[in-house]
Amino acid sequence: MAKSKSTINLSNYEISSFCRQMALLIKAGISPAESIDILMQDTHDNSAKKLLDSISQVLLSGEQFHVALEMNGSFPDYLIHMVAIGEESGSLDTVMESLADYYEREENISSSIKSAVSYPLIMIFMMLVVVLVLITKVLPIFEQVFAQLGTNMSGFSQSLLNVGNILNRYSIVLVVLLAIIAFLFIFFSSTSKGKKMFKDMLNKFSATKKLMQDLESARFASGMVLTLSSGMDTYEGLSLVNKLIESDEMKARIENCRNLLIDGDSFPEALEKSNIFTSFYSQMVSVGFKAGSMDSAMKQIAERFEHETERKIYSLIAILEPTLVIILSIIVGMILLSVILPLMGIMTTIG
Repeated sequence: MAKSKSTINLSNYEISSFCRQMALLIKAGISPAESIDILMQDTHDNSAKKLLDSISQVLLSGEQFHVALEMNGSFPDYLIHMVAIGEESGSLDTVMESLADYYEREENISSSIKSAVSYPLIMIFMMLVVVLVLITKVLPIFEQVFAQLGTNMSGFSQSLLNVGNILNRYSIVLVVLLAIIAFLFIFFSSTSKGKKMFKDMLNKFSATKKLMQDLESARFASGMVLTLSSGMDTYEGLSLVNKLIESDEMKARIENCRNLLIDGDSFPEALEKSNIFTSFYSQMVSVGFKAGSMDSAMKQIAERFEHETERKIYSLIAILEPTLVIILSIIVGMILLSVILPLMGIMTTIG
């Protein structure tokens, strides 16, 4: 099926807003085609109008809503599949609302990761800038002072000065290195391949591994909320949610859970045996399973994981902030003391 040439990359926040607005309009009894026209009248953004117009043209030709979204090419396959289920089951408004909640949680997860990563990177960059200024601009001034007093700098400060002289001499190399660092930052933060590689690296560090596992558990729970609330059975729901998960380890656990369901285990038992959830969360699902409200139980678990991961991220930042400040202070202090103490000794001798 041909996709529209007006494809644009939508953020999780934009997808969530679109789903939320569509859910409200459809709940009011307005058809998807009329809802899209209303959204077109309310928006002043040209790219958004172009996207909505593309969807509207397909709907006016008599196609279903999920087909219009698929032909537009700007929406994830997961969303299109869920909209198709919503149309078939007659619960499109509920599905759109669940999709809005799901992508809102995805946006919160992404924002939490960005805040956890950005601050330390900014601090490290500032540390490098301060140290570079000290060894390339400040230390040469002290060298001149020592030369006028007829002595040399100490071994440590002289070594730093030599590094600064090399950096000044080969400044083009420094510029290239900074450009490479900037490129890597953009690659890891803006490209899908870079983000995946960065997440793989975070999964290997003990300090962040548990956090990344919790994020994947939160994504799993959010996906299951959506599939269960749309009336999909757990086996098919697991297959669909597996496509949303990025961690190979979690994918293997979900596949194991599906196999356990085939073997006759109940959904809560399969979750616990496959180590997707701990006994505590599996018991929550079990209660929901017996009460016929597993989607509600999964929603509570998703929200709990989201709050827990946010708490861990802010705790990590709270530890990193003073640690990086202390490290910077020690480095700057060592550099300054390496020249100030000998200078004070010389001045005392002269006095």
